[in-house]
Amino acid sequence: MKGRVAIVGDLGQGRMAAALMVDGVLQDLLIDSPEETGPQPGAIYRAKVDRPVKGLGGMFVQLGQGVTGFLRESKGLAPGSTHLVQVVTHADGRKAAPVTLRLLFKGRAGLITPGREGRNISRSLQDEGVRDRLAEIAHSIELPPGCGMILRSAAAHLEASEIRDELEDLAALAQSVLQDTDGPPALLVDAPDAAALAWREWSDPPPDQIEEGAFDRFGVWEAWAAAKAPVPLPSGGSVVVEPTTALVAIDINSGGDTSPAAGLKATFEGIREMPRLLRLRGLGGQIVIDPAPFPKKDRPRIETALQQALRRCPVETTLVGWTPLGHIELTRKRERVPILPKDLP
Repeated sequence: MKGRVAIVGDLGQGRMAAALMVDGVLQDLLIDSPEETGPQPGAIYRAKVDRPVKGLGGMFVQLGQGVTGFLRESKGLAPGSTHLVQVVTHADGRKAAPVTLRLLFKGRAGLITPGREGRNISRSLQDEGVRDRLAEIAHSIELPPGCGMILRSAAAHLEASEIRDELEDLAALAQSVLQDTDGPPALLVDAPDAAALAWREWSDPPPDQIEEGAFDRFGVWEAWAAAKAPVPLPSGGSVVVEPTTALVAIDINSGGDTSPAAGLKATFEGIREMPRLLRLRGLGGQIVIDPAPFPKKDRPRIETALQQALRRCPVETTLVGWTPLGHIELTRKRERVPILPKDLP
């Protein structure tokens, strides 16, 4: 099926899921995490500073109900003081959730940025007419003191009334949260569920259609399972993504043709496929790619292709470099809880 189709539905017990199909290929999958997985990225807490951690350059903070966070921006913070923090990345239940003092209130059209004043527009929007229209809308919205605003590229697809309504709601939420600093540690703003996150993150461009609960009809679960196996590449090779305790290993193979030209082609294809496979399984952290054999002189071309593939991925990923053995190292933000087979229906 051609076009962008978003499938959203309830998996039961209040857990939502959302899948994005583009031209019949599963591009993204979001599933609400079980409660025992701990604080989720985006949640905002009123936190109490606990104690510094020697050697780690930060402090533990109490988030309430026995939940602990880890804050690196600890300079000048006194133990026992109360601060607003936001969960940055996912951490498994055995570790403290990484948090930050730099809050963001995110929506489809834009973000409200406490502590960072100014009204800015996404650099990806180059059309001056569009930028002028969005700037006029941005300056019509009243912001809480000390707050700024960033309009996202998705705002270009929205009507002025939609943008204004959403940003005014976000500004009101920010105002309320920023004033709620007194009291014991507590959750103030929950992380978005799968449906809300899909609505926010899949809006540029917006889906051509939205289906309710049609996961089986669109083959979502089968497509996800196929992403766990060796994924075939057009040239006849394959790519395998294998998470381990320490890192995520990605193996790109050229198949039966072991020539350098075949290895280079398979590596290009595997790199283009890699961001999708990582998104579908919610994987992040340290990534190590073992490319198919190719001439060392072609490394700059591989790096260029990799950077292009990463620019199209919404999850922040950084190319670290090459290892002495010819592997490619990346670091990827842990924005999601990894999806496991038990999480699916």
